[in-house]
Amino acid sequence: MTELTRKQTESMQKNKSGGIGETIKTVVYAVVIAFGVRTFAYEPFNIPSGSMIPTLLVGDYLFVSKFSYGYSKYTVAFGAPLFDGRLLYTKPERGDVAVFKLPRDNKTDYIKRIVGLPGDRIQMINGVLHINGEAVKRDRVEDFVTTDQFGRQIRVAQYMETLPNGRQHRIIEESDNASLDNTPVYAVPENHFFAMGDNRDNSLDSRVGAMVGFVPVENLVGRAEFLFFSIDEDARFWEFWKWPWAVRFGRIFDGVN
Repeated sequence: MTELTRKQTESMQKNKSGGIGETIKTVVYAVVIAFGVRTFAYEPFNIPSGSMIPTLLVGDYLFVSKFSYGYSKYTVAFGAPLFDGRLLYTKPERGDVAVFKLPRDNKTDYIKRIVGLPGDRIQMINGVLHINGEAVKRDRVEDFVTTDQFGRQIRVAQYMETLPNGRQHRIIEESDNASLDNTPVYAVPENHFFAMGDNRDNSLDSRVGAMVGFVPVENLVGRAEFLFFSIDEDARFWEFWKWPWAVRFGRIFDGVN
């Protein structure tokens, strides 16, 4: 092997080694950035059930801001238990749509609307939400139109609900006499919240203590901010050939109110 050939071979080996090293560094940087974004900024979530209809539909994909309520071990990306308690805490506002870890197992992601704050007394009477003994105002608006499991079009009563702080959102009620439309008074403990779905007759929420109950402040993951994608529930995100007629283009980039 000539001197020139030897130098060329050594140069190629160095370049190859350097290329592998750069690739490894790039991957490490990407993982660190992804971990940081998912922990401190935003995390994507999708809606698998209809408990938040009409605000959120099955097939909605949204971003949740992780910084809204500060940070706990449940906001850390991939569930890494780095610390206990909550750092940089900001109290949720009544009416926020929040993602939290289900208190029953501290693992399952849940999304509901915060209607009760620490110290509140919450009760449902004939389908109407009561907070601290006062009925929450609700005004009948146009019916919500959807389809049932057989593909038939149905209409459901829809209301505009106005919380005591002035926050407004839409709810739907199939009946005012369903199983969770008349409840005892729930006294929200300190450092806990009361969360409900906007689809009032089809939501497993804080009204069912054995399944959900009060939400500890530590379990809050973040506040739902806006949709980045939405597709009919009979299609999948990866089925791009269905997108032209399955994507709900009008919902993309809508804020979550």
